[in-house]
Amino acid sequence: MGRRYVNIGSGVAGVSAAEAIRHHDPAGKVTVSGDDPHGYYSRPGLAYYLNRTIPERQLFPRKLEDLRHLFPNRVHGRVTALRPDNHQIVFQDGRRLEYDRLLIATGSRSTTPDFPGDDLAGIVKLDTLEDVRGILKLAGRGRPAVVVGGGIIAVELAEGLAARDMRVHYFLRGDRFWSSMLDETESRLVERGLEKAGIQLHYRTQVARAVDKRGSVAAVVTKGGETLPCQVLGTAVGVRPQMKLAQRAGLATDRGVLVNQYLETSAADVYAAGDVAQVSDPRTGGTWLETLWPTARRLGAVAGANMAGSRQECTRGVSYNTVRIGGIVTTTIGSVEDDLDEELLTVTANDGESWRQGPGTRVAVHAAETSRVRILVGERTIKGAVVMGDQSPARPLLQMIEDGTDVTPIRAALRACPARGVELVAEFYRKHYAGVAGSLEAHSFGLGAAPDACA
Repeated sequence: MGRRYVNIGSGVAGVSAAEAIRHHDPAGKVTVSGDDPHGYYSRPGLAYYLNRTIPERQLFPRKLEDLRHLFPNRVHGRVTALRPDNHQIVFQDGRRLEYDRLLIATGSRSTTPDFPGDDLAGIVKLDTLEDVRGILKLAGRGRPAVVVGGGIIAVELAEGLAARDMRVHYFLRGDRFWSSMLDETESRLVERGLEKAGIQLHYRTQVARAVDKRGSVAAVVTKGGETLPCQVLGTAVGVRPQMKLAQRAGLATDRGVLVNQYLETSAADVYAAGDVAQVSDPRTGGTWLETLWPTARRLGAVAGANMAGSRQECTRGVSYNTVRIGGIVTTTIGSVEDDLDEELLTVTANDGESWRQGPGTRVAVHAAETSRVRILVGERTIKGAVVMGDQSPARPLLQMIEDGTDVTPIRAALRACPARGVELVAEFYRKHYAGVAGSLEAHSFGLGAAPDACA
């Protein structure tokens, strides 16, 4: 009898783990359990279904028959108990399932808002396909909607509701959008795109309470005392790993389920991967947790291989995420916050003619209308980048960051001529990677320097 593998969670981490298990142990029996009635589909794609970019059928990246071949033992149901000592899980309906290796891939869910009336009908989130279907039942031309939250999911909700012809008000807690990741110019580009879509922005605005009308939300009252009619209230104030199952079983947890570099939990033969896994990093002595689709897929593959007897270490890769927000395709690569310990080289360029040195931060940037590149250069390597609009710089920059390419030969030039910062990086890329297998054509990263830059 082959080894029995059970994956709790039918998302990308669970499916990637199943694929890896089948590759490393073809004789093993793989069972994937999940309580989502739609099984495996693209969670990042939900926003594009909501905003009419894609039809629902395109949410499903794998054919049903392919999934049945991959794990014919799919079990639909909610797991309510994990018993590591008995190598057993228990479902809500009382069914029990024994395992030799278990994967916890329960993902993350939107954080529940905290204000009076937060449980009324009409308050929606963007976690699952059922959430989107529920939104579509509520949406209607001219109906008022409010969205709260400061990140990507909030914008996707606002844009999706606007695309469904609703009158959308977007509440921002601070002075601009996504200030932890974008600089002011980038935030304003997104905000202008939202306004162009008909979304009304409200800065420094928070919900004090939702107004009840026969069990449904009818309006919101802000902390500033303003009342706005509202038939749909979209909330996206953060996400939280789904780790209650692990906590009840006594597994070590923190912000997520704690795992070592092999994705093993504190319980024997139990692994965790995806949004729920908080991974230890022996190189730094710290831990990391990411709620990104590509990261979940990679962690699932490593966990599956290790469950099947491999011994692969899971190191933190370079963060890479692409979304369309405010009508602009935006990619963030690596570390783009300004809180790094080392001094960063800052060169900024706006619209090809206005150049400035940013206090306390050092960034190489070029902007032209809705295309913009911002590159954070450390003492020896590029630490991160933001690419908006034209995406031709994204892959070359990712390659340089992943490789830890030494850019000290051009650091003095970047400091001396900030106007040509992005062009200098592009030229360096072409020369450094000339003839290297797997390198990409950089061109000028899609953007040119100002005509008289450093003439």
